[in-house]
Amino acid sequence: MQKMAQSHVFLSGIGGLGVEIAKNIILAGVKALTVHDTKHCTKWDLGINFFIHEDDVTSQRNRAEATLHRIAELNPYVHVAASTVPLDETTDLSFLKHYQCVILTEVSLLLQKKINDFCHAQQPPIKFISADVYGVCSRLFCDFGDEFEVLDTTGEEPKEIFISNITQSNPGIVTCLENHPHRLETGQFLTFREVNGMSCLNGSTHQITVVSPYSFSIGDTSEMEPYLHGGIAVQVKTPKMCYFERLEKQITNPLCLVADFSKPEAPLQIHVAMLALNHFQENFGRRPNIGTDLLTEGINLLLCLTFQPQVNGDVVKWLSRTAQGFLPPLAAAVGGVASQEVLKAVTGKFSPLQQWLYIDVLDIVTPLEKMGSEEFLPRGDRYDALRACIGDSLCQKLHDLNVFLVGCGAIGCEMLKNFALLGVGTGQDKGLVTITDPDLIEKSNLNRQFLFRPHHIQKPKSYTAAEATLNINPYIKIDSDINKVCPATENTYSDEFYTKQDVIVTALDNVEARRYIDSRCVANLRPLIDSGTMGTKGHTEVIVPHLTESYNSHRDPPEEEIPFCTLKSFPAAIEHTIQWARDKFESSFSHKPSLFNKFWQTYPSAEEVLQRIKSGESLEGCFHVVKTLSRRPRSWTQCVELARVKFEKYFSHKALQLLHSFPLDTRLKDGSLFWQSPKRPPFPVKFEFHDPFSCILLLKHCTHLQVVQTDETARKPDHIPVSSEDERNAIFQLEKSILSNEALETADLQMKPISFEKDDDSNGHIDFITAASNLRAKMYNIDPADRFKTKRIAGKIIPAIATATAAVSGLVALELIKVVGGYPADAYKNCFLNLAIPIMVFTEIAEVRRTEIRNGISFTIWDRWTIYGKEDFTLLDFINAVREKYGIEPTMVVQGVKMLYVPVMPGHIKRLKLTMQKLVKPSADKKYVDLTVSFAPETDGEEDLPGPPVRYYFVQEDN
Repeated sequence: MQKMAQSHVFLSGIGGLGVEIAKNIILAGVKALTVHDTKHCTKWDLGINFFIHEDDVTSQRNRAEATLHRIAELNPYVHVAASTVPLDETTDLSFLKHYQCVILTEVSLLLQKKINDFCHAQQPPIKFISADVYGVCSRLFCDFGDEFEVLDTTGEEPKEIFISNITQSNPGIVTCLENHPHRLETGQFLTFREVNGMSCLNGSTHQITVVSPYSFSIGDTSEMEPYLHGGIAVQVKTPKMCYFERLEKQITNPLCLVADFSKPEAPLQIHVAMLALNHFQENFGRRPNIGTDLLTEGINLLLCLTFQPQVNGDVVKWLSRTAQGFLPPLAAAVGGVASQEVLKAVTGKFSPLQQWLYIDVLDIVTPLEKMGSEEFLPRGDRYDALRACIGDSLCQKLHDLNVFLVGCGAIGCEMLKNFALLGVGTGQDKGLVTITDPDLIEKSNLNRQFLFRPHHIQKPKSYTAAEATLNINPYIKIDSDINKVCPATENTYSDEFYTKQDVIVTALDNVEARRYIDSRCVANLRPLIDSGTMGTKGHTEVIVPHLTESYNSHRDPPEEEIPFCTLKSFPAAIEHTIQWARDKFESSFSHKPSLFNKFWQTYPSAEEVLQRIKSGESLEGCFHVVKTLSRRPRSWTQCVELARVKFEKYFSHKALQLLHSFPLDTRLKDGSLFWQSPKRPPFPVKFEFHDPFSCILLLKHCTHLQVVQTDETARKPDHIPVSSEDERNAIFQLEKSILSNEALETADLQMKPISFEKDDDSNGHIDFITAASNLRAKMYNIDPADRFKTKRIAGKIIPAIATATAAVSGLVALELIKVVGGYPADAYKNCFLNLAIPIMVFTEIAEVRRTEIRNGISFTIWDRWTIYGKEDFTLLDFINAVREKYGIEPTMVVQGVKMLYVPVMPGHIKRLKLTMQKLVKPSADKKYVDLTVSFAPETDGEEDLPGPPVRYYFVQEDN
């Protein structure tokens, strides 16, 4: 971040691709950006540049000047300037020496070469990036100088491996704990600490060779002392040197990143075709006309190259036909990748692209082969650039589209921008974009959710995003809600609602919501496009009825949870102490106050509670409440007393108790030490006023206690029995308070629970957790964590960056076009990307699996059998109806988790005579119920055969 904040960047070309790059690097936070452009705004720009408005076109403003203040307000910490001076072969390039990175878009290849040569020759080299989008093809080129040092190639946290054994051999083999694979790679470096026995390893660094998922070698250990126990190996990040060639040389000997392994030859084919296009432009002063194939002349010019080009006729044809057009989603995807390369260039963080990336969307245009050329001709509106690529018919389908976007966060904002540029939901009679998000805008959202500004903080995301989208395209129709999409809102997002949608797009941050929406899409046969990001990583997944598996068809491995005993007594890593501190915050300031309030809502009179206790009645939660009352501080001094006692309890007494129960020399039955890795023995922490963590913990505990204790008037005895755990003493304190005429009215018997809030730095929540965690870490000799790391772990902050969200949203919008066009299965692509490495992998969709029942009867997840009943329809009638309609008799009927009919269950045979209305008990507005049926196996002893969902309608629907 500091390196970015010191960097100056020059960007030429503020068209559709340039504005994407500008947006992303300004959100990231470079020091200064100069945007350069000599062109004036046209109606064409309205469909490709989301920061150009109709009044800019009317007044024919320069594109850089028109967008300047709009991109500048994305981040007030970035100085943004506009330049409109000509940049051509005669320009003196010495002004570029003021910049650390130069990005070129919409610049001729000859000028790119000249500027690249100038940048490469500087000391240190000026990092050079060029990017272009021509119709359905795009390219990205990077040159960071002869040598470029990368400080961190992946950005991943250094791995820590707990050691179970090290052999005394050549090479020495290190084995990690059982069921804890190291996930290292040969050639990486590790340093060691806390090794007992082979202590000379501590502090040393070794290059490793992977032997197995649970072991690796580190060189000769045969002369070292024998290994006893313990030890942690920590990965060491080492710089890597990357080497680049100039553009001139790379043109004839290109080094390309392969994104689609199903066609590894594609990058070189597109490379040749785009070079031919550049030669065509240089010779004819224009691009090929829309819908025509004139690139053969450009190909002929390439025959003089020093390498034999691989020419693909389809690539050449479609690049030629669409070269004048522009696909905004393709620009979003390429712009996201290019922006990340800019950040790499100025920081040395992550592995740079070496050196070309080509992305094409030929699978969008190939099915349009039979369309006449008039389909692609301009109509004089804002969609002409898009129309030149996908034709007018597909444009109209996008205009008439009903789409449901769930989530208006980072990906949601980018998707709305893409919708606006594509004209989604702008049809005169049809088309609507429905969006929903229950969240309010937080300050931390502003670095990647580009539709929001500082004055929008604490406003609903959905309403604000809708308003901002209308600024991009005033003709889009948006219906915005603040509802959560879940079972509780099924009256709003009913089956009728889903059937009206042409496609559902999710922009969510949790798996549970994805699974629920996926199940609704499957039930209503709606296509779904899902995506997500985590830092520089991202994914997209297309789910199409009857063609693909659904999101729920595959299961991610469950998130690892920290065992309770580890949290309570045996922490081994800072993550354990942070989670412990987070739990302590929740227990002390939220959970216990809530239980206290709930008790007094149930029993409003303290005198009544006392009488019922004396009579021997057991009241749930009574002991906790009475104990809380008896310890309740009435002043700041008493808050300090209580906090000081808590300090001793958690950071001294607990350690002493553990060491008393398990002395340091305790051994297990097999003779091994009890206190060995990963178990760490605790040592009491002494309270010291000069220790910042001790004081912060005390201060924040007192502050939160003062907030929790809302009653400032009721008197309490001067002495607070903070050390007694005896129930009779607590009851005695309650009785004493009542007998001394203290006012314990309902209004006084309330506490104010505190909800954890990570984004408000003034509330002290993160300060408390940081102090408590680091004190516990000190107690167990664990390296402490700073406030930022503590906030990230305690707040479960998912790392996010605008570059990845922009790239992912662009890829989603490209798949949206295919869904709208009703494309065949082989046209769709899922994608996984990691911009840090960098890698971008396109894969074919997972074809839907067909399950065989028997006798030729089969089904997929998209099949749904339907049975129509009537008021007196019995369970037996339902079973017979399934047999008669589908040729197989169910042997089991289940509704959700409720078993309606299982023959082996007692009393279930009698249910055959009961009506479906009585068994299912539908609500008044429910017209149907979805049931699960299964069938008897062909041979005894096997499991029942599964069947598809059966939708049972209580009455016959009117046709």
